[in-house]
Amino acid sequence: MSRRHPGEGAAAWLLMTPALSGLLVFLLMPFGLAVVLSFSNLRMASPLPLEFVGFSNYTLAFTETGLARALLNNLLFALVVVPVQTALGLALALLLNRPLAGRAVFRTLFFLPVVFPLSLVAVVWVLIFAPGPDGLLNAALGFVTLGAWEPRDFLNEPFWALPAVMLTSIWQGAGFQMVVLLAGLQAIPRQLYEAAAVDGAGRWRQFLHVTLPGLRNPLVFVVIVTTLLSFRVFDQVRIMTRGGPQEASNTVIHEMVRTAFDQGHVAMGAAMSVVFFVVILGIALIQRRLLRQRGEVA
Repeated sequence: MSRRHPGEGAAAWLLMTPALSGLLVFLLMPFGLAVVLSFSNLRMASPLPLEFVGFSNYTLAFTETGLARALLNNLLFALVVVPVQTALGLALALLLNRPLAGRAVFRTLFFLPVVFPLSLVAVVWVLIFAPGPDGLLNAALGFVTLGAWEPRDFLNEPFWALPAVMLTSIWQGAGFQMVVLLAGLQAIPRQLYEAAAVDGAGRWRQFLHVTLPGLRNPLVFVVIVTTLLSFRVFDQVRIMTRGGPQEASNTVIHEMVRTAFDQGHVAMGAAMSVVFFVVILGIALIQRRLLRQRGEVA
């Protein structure tokens, strides 16, 4: 066992100080302030004195706001976007890992949406989802179905609003998964594929028994990150639907912003943020427990 140097502990704390300071100032203190405010009656421009109101904000958040529907929408959004976006990223990575002409150009094109601001992406998709037969998506679907498609107002119909936001998010984020999984594919030794081919394995069996096991850690990373990102969707909702129609596309962060800033009920918004933190923490702990049982995280 190596002996620790006398000044090693002090140096370690000195190196960690910037990161710990940032964690304290930008994460722990705002969250602690949100917890405190969630038990108050704070409203913007309210003449009433600040008072302790107990858990009433938490009760009202579920009974008089769209928080419950927003949580359900967030869960549905994650259940659809995470597997579809991961599968699409994997398919693109497999395709662009092959020796294709112009492969670098295609990799750049597929990754470009990731670097675009979400506000810009949302504005572009608002134009694509334009209602009426002249809307880009309506016109494309009408052409593909030989005129059988009935034009829809995707962003103003309850059935289509959330799927429209999902499609926008999948298109914008699939390039990130592609890059991560492409790096994982290139780290798999070619000798494994050659050995599998010698044993008579076709491409499908090579994919099942060489590619997927080799991509285990990148896939775990992609699923965890995509899940967490899918719960913080806001920009697309704010710009494309503003949570409507009839709360069909509302999400928790959008509901928090609408309550705290549009309606001025800061305390209620703080209570929603605490509830949202607990939900995300629970999901992260469940994921970590499941992956630890499979030996994929320490």
